[in-house]
Amino acid sequence: MATVNGVDARGTQHCETTALGVLLRHEGLDLSEPMLFGLGSGLSFIYWDGKNLDFPFLGGRVRPFELTRNLAGRLGLDLQVQETTSPRRAWANVTAHIDAGRPVGLQLDSAYLDYFGSKVHFGGHVVALYGYDNHRAHLVDTAPHGGAVSTDLAGLARARAARGPMTARHRSFTLTAPEVMPPLESRIVPAVTACAAAFLDPPIANLGHRGIEKAGKLVPTWFRRTDDPRRDLPQAAFLMEEAGTGGALFRNLYRDFLAECTQLVDDEHLRTGHGLYTEAATLWTEAAALIAAAGESGDEQDLVRAGAVLRDVSRVEREAMRALIRLGEERPPV
Repeated sequence: MATVNGVDARGTQHCETTALGVLLRHEGLDLSEPMLFGLGSGLSFIYWDGKNLDFPFLGGRVRPFELTRNLAGRLGLDLQVQETTSPRRAWANVTAHIDAGRPVGLQLDSAYLDYFGSKVHFGGHVVALYGYDNHRAHLVDTAPHGGAVSTDLAGLARARAARGPMTARHRSFTLTAPEVMPPLESRIVPAVTACAAAFLDPPIANLGHRGIEKAGKLVPTWFRRTDDPRRDLPQAAFLMEEAGTGGALFRNLYRDFLAECTQLVDDEHLRTGHGLYTEAATLWTEAAALIAAAGESGDEQDLVRAGAVLRDVSRVEREAMRALIRLGEERPPV
C-alpha cells in the first residue's frame, strides 16, 4: 500500500483535463482546466450513429487521449505510456509509479467504478490514481463525480480490462515537465490554428462544423430513432449539458480558454473567436433544453426547433474557426 504525497486532488469538469491537472500540478505546473483543454486542441465534434448504438452519440471533443498527446507535444512534456494485455502486468506498471511517489493517469471504462452513478459503458474515461491499499484504489475524478474518490480494486481491474468502443489495453501514463517550459504565449497560436484547421476541413460529414450541421438535420427525426423518447431524449440533453458530449461544457471550456488567451496575445481574430464561442455555448444550452423538453412533452416541434438552433451553432462555430485560423497573421498596414 502507498499514497503519493503532495497531490492536489482537485476535481474539475472534464475527466481527461482533470487527470492532466493532477499529474502536472505534481510536476509544479498549475494551468487552468480551460488552458489545458485549449492547448491540447481538445475541441471537436462528431455525430455518431450505427446499428450497434441504442441512440445517436454527439461528441464534442477529440478522441480520448488525443488531447493528452497534443498537450504533451505542445509543451515539451515527457509522456510515458504503458499498455499491456496482462492485468497483472498492468497493475505492476501502476504500483511501481505510486511506490516511487508519482501519480498515474489511467484510461478505463467508467461503468465498473463503484462510485460512478451512471452504469453506461464509456471506455474513454480518464482518472488520476495517487494511492492504493489492499482493498481500494484512491483516484481523482471530475468534481461532478466526487473529486477525490476511491473504488475497489476488483472493479478497477474490470474497468481497465474492458473492451469495446474507445477502450485501451490497460493504458496508464505519466507526465514529466521539462526544466524550462516554453512560454504559453508561444504555444497558443499553434494550438488554436491546429484545432481550427481540423474543425473547418473534416474528412467526413459527421465531423467538425459539418457534423453539427448534420446533427441539425437529423435531430428532428429522433422520435423515429427511439422506442423510449422520455428516457433517451432527456438523457441525450443531460449528456450534452453536463458531460459535454456535444454541447455547452466543452464550448464553455473553449470560450474560457480563448478569454485567457486574449490576456496573453493581442489579436483581433482571437477576440472575434472568443465572442463567437460565447454565443455558441449559449446556443448549445438552448438546443439541449429543447431536446429535453421534446422527451418530456412528446412534441416533435421541440426537436424541429432544436435542429434549427444546431444549424445556427454550425454557422457560428464555422465563423469562429475561420477567424481563429487566421490567428497570428500580420495585420495589413493602415
